[in-house]
Amino acid sequence: MRISEETLENFSFFYPLDRLAPLERILFLDIETTGFTAKSSYLYLIGCAYFLAGKWHTIQWLAETYEQEAEILKAFFDFAKRYRYLIHFNGNNFDLPFITQKCAQLALPYNFEQFQGLDLYRRIAPYKFFLKLPNCKQKTLEQFLGVDRKDVFSGGELISIYHEYLKNPSEFSENALFLHNADDLKGMLETLDMLAYYDLFNQPVKARRVQANSYRDINGNRRRELLILFCPEIPLPRPVSANANNCFFRGEGAECSLKIPIFEEELKYFYSNYHDYYYLPTEDVALHKSVAGFVDKAYRLPASAANCYTRKVSSYLPQWDFLFTPFFKRDYQSRELFFELTDEMKKDRQAFSAYATHVLNMMASSY
Repeated sequence: MRISEETLENFSFFYPLDRLAPLERILFLDIETTGFTAKSSYLYLIGCAYFLAGKWHTIQWLAETYEQEAEILKAFFDFAKRYRYLIHFNGNNFDLPFITQKCAQLALPYNFEQFQGLDLYRRIAPYKFFLKLPNCKQKTLEQFLGVDRKDVFSGGELISIYHEYLKNPSEFSENALFLHNADDLKGMLETLDMLAYYDLFNQPVKARRVQANSYRDINGNRRRELLILFCPEIPLPRPVSANANNCFFRGEGAECSLKIPIFEEELKYFYSNYHDYYYLPTEDVALHKSVAGFVDKAYRLPASAANCYTRKVSSYLPQWDFLFTPFFKRDYQSRELFFELTDEMKKDRQAFSAYATHVLNMMASSY
C-alpha cells in the first residue's frame, strides 16, 4: 500500500463551512475504482481531505495489488474514526454503497453509522437548470466556478492506467493515479462555494428594498412591475440570471433582485360556500342569501361554484400556491392565482420577504 499526504498551502474557499459543522470534525471522501459495482470491480484508491492546525490536508491510500483492498479500507476507517461529518460528491449513490458492499464482500466490520453525511451533488443538482449547467458533474461545477485542474485524465481512463501500474509500476502512472484523486478532493473543497446557491433557495429572504416601477413594453404599452432587492445570506460566487412565468431574477455577489409583473385588471374572488349565495346574472355578481333573498326571483339564480364570485378592479401580484389570502382568479377554471397589492401590504416588509422566497421557489421548480 502506498500512502500520499499533502498540505494545501495558501488554499482557501469562500463558503463558511464551519456553519455546518466544526471544521476539525469534517472529513471529505472520494474513491477510485475499476468499475461501478463492488462485486465485479476493485477499489484501488481512497482519498480524504481534512482540516488540521489551520490548514487543509489530503491523505490517500493506494492499493499496490488487487488483494490490498482490505488494507486500504482498514487504513481509511482507522483514520476516519476521529471524524463525525462526512462530505462527498454523489457519494450517496456511489462511494458509500461501494465501500459498504466491498466491506461485506471482504467480511470487514466497517460501516458509516457514526457519520452524519452531506452529499454536495444532492444539494446542488436540483438547481442545475436554474444555473444553466449542462449537467451536475463535479468537473462541470469546477468549470462554472473557474477552478483549474492539473489532472488531464478521466476516471475511466485511469482504470487502464491502474491495471498497467500493477503490471509495470512507474512514477508516471503512480503520480497520475494520485493526482486525479487529489484534484477531485481539492475540487470538492472549492465546489463548496456552490452551496451559496443552495442557501439562496433554502434560507429565508430578507427584502432590503421594495418598489413598484413603470415601463413601456416593446409595443409601447405601459406596464408595472414589483422590484424586490435583497442580500443573500452567502454571496453568490458567480453571477446568475433566470426567468420563469414572466418573473426575472438576477444575482451577483451580495446583491440580488427579483422583478415580478403587477397586473392591473378586474379579477374575481370565488366564495367556497356557494350554496349560501344567489347569482344575479344582470349584475354578474353573487350575493349572500341573507341579502339576495329580497331580490325578485326572476333576477336571481342559485349560485354554482363557477359563478359564485365578486369582481374587483385593483393591482394584483401572481402567486403559485395559497401564500396570501384572499386569492383571486380570472375565471373559475383558471389555475393562475393572484392576491391584491393593498396599501396595507405595501408597508409590510416581512410579507414581501415571504413573497420573494415564494417566487424564488417557483423559479427553481420551473426548470
